[in-house]
Amino acid sequence: MSDPFPDADRNGLFVGRMWSPEAGGPAVVTLRDGALVDITSRAAPTLRDICEMDDPAAHVRGAAGTLVGPLSAIAAEMPGTPDRPHLLAPCDLQAIKACGVTFARSMLERVIEERAAGDPSRAQEIRARIGSLIGGSLRNLRAGSPEAAEVKAALIREGMWSQYLEVGIGPDAEIFSKAQVLSAVGHGADVGLHPSSRWNNPEPEVVLAVNSRGRIVGACLGNDVNLRDVEGRSALLLSKAKDNNASCAIGPMIRLFDGGFGLDAVRRAELTLTVTGTDGFRMAGRSSMSEISRDPETLVAQTIGRHHQYPDGFMLFLGTLFAPVQDRDSPGEGFTHKIGDVVEIRAPGFGLLRNTVRLSTDCPEWTFGASHLMRNLAARGLI
Repeated sequence: MSDPFPDADRNGLFVGRMWSPEAGGPAVVTLRDGALVDITSRAAPTLRDICEMDDPAAHVRGAAGTLVGPLSAIAAEMPGTPDRPHLLAPCDLQAIKACGVTFARSMLERVIEERAAGDPSRAQEIRARIGSLIGGSLRNLRAGSPEAAEVKAALIREGMWSQYLEVGIGPDAEIFSKAQVLSAVGHGADVGLHPSSRWNNPEPEVVLAVNSRGRIVGACLGNDVNLRDVEGRSALLLSKAKDNNASCAIGPMIRLFDGGFGLDAVRRAELTLTVTGTDGFRMAGRSSMSEISRDPETLVAQTIGRHHQYPDGFMLFLGTLFAPVQDRDSPGEGFTHKIGDVVEIRAPGFGLLRNTVRLSTDCPEWTFGASHLMRNLAARGLI
């Protein structure tokens, strides 16, 4: 299994979670000299508690801890094996939220999904028609701007109105609940597709760690698995399309904001994606955060405020520029996953998130919830 942190990324200050067989539950860990160190304490028994601190970076940098072992060895362990240490998603009590259609160019693929009504064979024709209407006018388009309103009006005139236009280039962002608290999987885990889906793809994204006061304290990578046919049939099926067993991957660890890394690094992030199939198929893609239509701070402000509070903070997927059109099987039908696909999402400074595609019904069941975490921490004398 690939090391989640190339040497060039190890200068950052990282915090995450791992399964501890000795504790029978999760441990909060940091990366020091290529090894994981358990820094779980009564002062910070959860990663949520660290994010709530006035200076999370200072706490993690100075925290006493116990050496666990080399990151490369622990990252090689298969998640879901309770008698072996393995990486978990780097969040615990935080809500898991996601933004959709935050890149104007990928917005078109959502319009195409809706127009195709879940039928991938119709996508190429619709894509060509929309492209002829607005051409390259979407690059660097800012949501809510006069230019965005012109593009929206042009599509509406041609009978291409879509609810995705409203959230893609209008004033209000699409923000939804991606997964339940503690249900996300981490680096190395299987990621799940609902068995009813026949048209789906990975979505490489930056994920922000935001505390209860709306302060962004760090960032990591995520795969917001997308069932294009399910959501394309009806936007009211969004929950069915997004929230399934193991359908949310976050990792490998949160890089905390400090003097050398902050929100500007998120704004400049260049994500790359590779999908490698057991059939020999390989697809590469990218998502450049510099092309996002809404600034990350704007998305956070639309998520939390007087209108909605998150007392344990939240993880926020920022959306993706990536929308695959490369044919895999039949000409004109584009890409869809096959079981056994290995998905790797990378970004300099963030590390690598690697997962293998299965059906959600074949992934390990989610059995460790908030009640289990509280009982485990109490039994360990941490709360």
